[in-house]
Amino acid sequence: MTKRSAFMCMALLLLFFVFINSAQSQEEKPPIGWQKSMVGNLNLTQTSFDNWTQGGENSFAWQININVNFINNQEAFTWTNAGKFTYGSLKTGDQDFRKSIDEIKLESVYTRKMNLFINPFVAATGETQMTGGYNYGTTPETQISAFMDPAYFRESVGVGYSPNEIIKTRLGAALKQTITSDYPIPYADDPETVDTIEKTKNEIGAESVTDINWKIKENSLFTSKLELFSNIKGFDEIDVNWDNVLSTKVSKYVAFNFNFKLVYDKDISKKRQIKQSIALGLTYSFM
Repeated sequence: MTKRSAFMCMALLLLFFVFINSAQSQEEKPPIGWQKSMVGNLNLTQTSFDNWTQGGENSFAWQININVNFINNQEAFTWTNAGKFTYGSLKTGDQDFRKSIDEIKLESVYTRKMNLFINPFVAATGETQMTGGYNYGTTPETQISAFMDPAYFRESVGVGYSPNEIIKTRLGAALKQTITSDYPIPYADDPETVDTIEKTKNEIGAESVTDINWKIKENSLFTSKLELFSNIKGFDEIDVNWDNVLSTKVSKYVAFNFNFKLVYDKDISKKRQIKQSIALGLTYSFM
């Protein structure tokens, strides 16, 4: 991603922050102690044809999303732990079921309160998938990824800025590890070392993470996480992971979800990657 594109993303988030900060000037302080939540969504789509003269194929798709949050808020510190688990598959016509979405993401952030908007933090994140991924453009299909293959880990330390309960942003020095086993290319292998295939990659750089958690209405929530990582060897090549979700509760157990995700990593693809989904399905809060 070019510097211009990265700066445009940051500018959009800054404008959004100014709007939220002005609209939400009076925020209640979060309660002291543990706050726990686990929300699950199940979305189903099915289409069947029998002697349908206008054409069409039978199809069935399902997707499950589970979001977990454990937050320990104390006078001296805040310890935030979050987990995102998403999996889904689809079947069209006579084809076998194919994976449509697959993500495991864990994050832990410890922030020391200094009675200021800017506070020091340490953080760790991990990301992988549950099952194998395949390239269906080949015959037969070719497996290109698996559980923990690749897996991404980041550790960072720096300062965070949180003017209210809606927006939180942090910036710091970071380490990033990419771990593979059977599929090092293109995730971990260094193309410049022709005679050697590396299965792990270690990077040192800077990380910026911005979280938005905006309750638009009583039944509507917008969340956005923008993660930027720049290797110290090339600040003009910024890795971007931008995940946006708009959730609206239609009723107690029915919810509408819109998800837009943009990913850019030059080592994997020179073009940005985009994933978008719209779902209407069942939702349930476990705690």
